[in-house]
Amino acid sequence: MNEKTTRLFLTGAIVVLSISILYSSFQISGAIRDTSTNGTTKDEEQNRYELISPNDSNIIIFDKQSGEYWRKFIETNEGPTEWEIQTSPLVK
Repeated sequence: MNEKTTRLFLTGAIVVLSISILYSSFQISGAIRDTSTNGTTKDEEQNRYELISPNDSNIIIFDKQSGEYWRKFIETNEGPTEWEIQTSPLVK
C-alpha cells in the first residue's frame, strides 16, 4: 500500500509540474507578443513628425499621421512669429 501511495504522489506532482510549465510558457509568449506590438507603435510615434526647412525664412513641421503641417515664417533680422496650423494640400 505504501508503494502505491508514493507512486500516486509522484504522478500527481508530475501532472502539477507539467501544468505549471504549460501555463508559464503561455504567459511568457503573451508577454513577448505584447512587447513586440508595443515596439512598432513606439517607432511609429517617434517618426510621426518631420521638420522641413525649405529656405532660411520658413520652417515647416509636417505630421505624417494626420497630414497637417505647421508653418512659421521668420523674417531676416527679426524676432520669431507665431505658428500657424494649416491643412495639407494633399488631403482632399
